[in-house]
Amino acid sequence: MSVKAKKHLGQHFLTDEGIAKRIADSLTENGYDDVLEIGPGMGVLTKYLLTKKPKVTVMELDRESVAYLKDTFPVEHIKLDTSSEKFTIIEGDFLKKEIQEVFSKKQVAIIGNFPYNISSQIVFKAIENREFVPEFSGMFQKEVAKRIAEKEGSKVYGILSVLTQAFFDVEYLFTVPPTVFNPPPKVDSGVIRLIRKENYTLPVDEKLFFRVVKTGFNQRRKMLRSSLKSFNLSDTLKEDPIFAMRPEQLSVDEFIKLTAKIATDGI
Repeated sequence: MSVKAKKHLGQHFLTDEGIAKRIADSLTENGYDDVLEIGPGMGVLTKYLLTKKPKVTVMELDRESVAYLKDTFPVEHIKLDTSSEKFTIIEGDFLKKEIQEVFSKKQVAIIGNFPYNISSQIVFKAIENREFVPEFSGMFQKEVAKRIAEKEGSKVYGILSVLTQAFFDVEYLFTVPPTVFNPPPKVDSGVIRLIRKENYTLPVDEKLFFRVVKTGFNQRRKMLRSSLKSFNLSDTLKEDPIFAMRPEQLSVDEFIKLTAKIATDGI
């Protein structure tokens, strides 16, 4: 039995065993037992995860892949839609699931060869659930992986970079060529690892921080005093040198300071 890759699901099945093992090995021994693999497909990564962590859950939207996984892995280790066994298969859409409910608010690492068309959304959901996600590792389109890991001063540094790095330490691990997939994508892929920061809360209002970052980058070519005019900044605050900068010039810490300035403007 095999699974046909479905274009509408963004499926590109990894065929290189060595790369699958490297991705599995990118997980650290970080004091948690549960691992969630998103979009396992035909399980090339799954089998290495099963040798590495006590409890592995896979979440798959494609029914054909779910059937393949049930046939491929030992039945005695599989119990559907429960986390009481070593290996769990959940049929469903990760973006529509509540992580804290699935794992009863336990710590869980996220990993996968992520569909390119929803990879950014997967990262944003991990950020939203960071209280329960100590680690996140996986494969993206190289351009997206680089963007997540990029530092200030780069043209690809943006919203995804700042919001991820505010809560996680990001490391770009290695590049993967198209030839190791079936079907091969038209671009290179990149594997990154996110380790949650020891202090993963911000000293400013997080909703305001998100709004400042997103608003600033929505007009990234403009100086912040122009791109952030919707905040009705006082003339005094607009004279602060930080507002003469463009968003791509600001580090995460500087965005935090900027948010604090805006929060106290006019008080």
